[in-house]
Amino acid sequence: MRTRHVPRALAVGISCVLATSGLAAPVVAASPHANGDQVRFLGETTVAAGQLFQGTELGGFSGIDRDRRTGEWVLISDDRSDRQPARFYTARIDVDAAGVHDVRFTGTHPFRRPDGAPYPPASAGDGTTVDPEDIRVDPWTGQYWWSQEGNRPHGAPTPTDAVIQPSIQRADRTGAYAGSLPLPENYRITTEPRGPRRNLSLEAITFAAGGALVTSAVESPLLQDGPLPSPGSGELSRITVQDRTGHVVAQYAYPQEPLFAAPNPPGSFADSGISEILAHPTDPARYLVLERGFSTGHGYDVKLFEMSTRGATDVQHVDSLARTDVVPVRKRLLADFDRFPLPRMDNFEGMAWGPRLPTGERTLLVVSDDNFWPGENNRFVALAVR
Repeated sequence: MRTRHVPRALAVGISCVLATSGLAAPVVAASPHANGDQVRFLGETTVAAGQLFQGTELGGFSGIDRDRRTGEWVLISDDRSDRQPARFYTARIDVDAAGVHDVRFTGTHPFRRPDGAPYPPASAGDGTTVDPEDIRVDPWTGQYWWSQEGNRPHGAPTPTDAVIQPSIQRADRTGAYAGSLPLPENYRITTEPRGPRRNLSLEAITFAAGGALVTSAVESPLLQDGPLPSPGSGELSRITVQDRTGHVVAQYAYPQEPLFAAPNPPGSFADSGISEILAHPTDPARYLVLERGFSTGHGYDVKLFEMSTRGATDVQHVDSLARTDVVPVRKRLLADFDRFPLPRMDNFEGMAWGPRLPTGERTLLVVSDDNFWPGENNRFVALAVR
């Protein structure tokens, strides 16, 4: 999701609370440098906004992954071809027990349509604009799988505000189109009040079970599944597990947190949702989930959860979560980013596993999307996770 350009303020601290009953108890931070016994803050660095690399503007980093073959990292920019064609970057990033150090970009390529052309901006009016959000390195082939949110028009479709379906595509390492993953029917944008909301669609993807499964998360509830989270109520979004052919193995209800603060002034912009999902390295039922919220007058709020699909209801054939009792996935709080020693809270949207530490912990690299907006940051945060 690209946050609207509205006035920003520093995020305020809020208490760590799981609002959904019946879930595992949260792990509460004991100090500013350690959130519970599973997550430690290692360090952070930023890439200055507005920098140019190979003729492109660096920024909008909404997804990141590490290529185990080369040790390099790949990052996706959520530029909708407004500045330069929709694209990804490769980089060398040093992550160790002392934190995250140099971020050295090594290449960039535009994503290409099946006809070989780069994706155009919406102003082209041909209905093929994409809204890139997440990227993963295929552990089997080394190709890049990437998600994009598509577009739900504000009203009646126009040439520059057309219906564009969300998608998960494959690209080779030069960005050339290599195929796509069929998505479940309830991920489709329709002319009826059903399917994903505008700019709250396919935000996150991850490989699970060693690459045999592709798991995706819808950022916020589908239109038929109920309202958006509010300060008094969390809501249910959907997480889908598919095999590599697109067959839906299962779909689960995910209990989102309530909006962390009412916007100020009342009625101004606020939203929240799943900004990233990451499979556990060995357990196909466990994931890390990053929830990110924004509220005018308060700024950003970011929390890291661990979730398990064991015992949850398969809702792939449930038409509306708003009218049905289902057992959602279980989750517990691992880290409240407000408790980390960060200069300010940012729009964290991407995360990926890094190298293992001598302690046996696994590093986790989290990156923020600056929205190409002055005052926001391309921040890289390194954590240690047991």
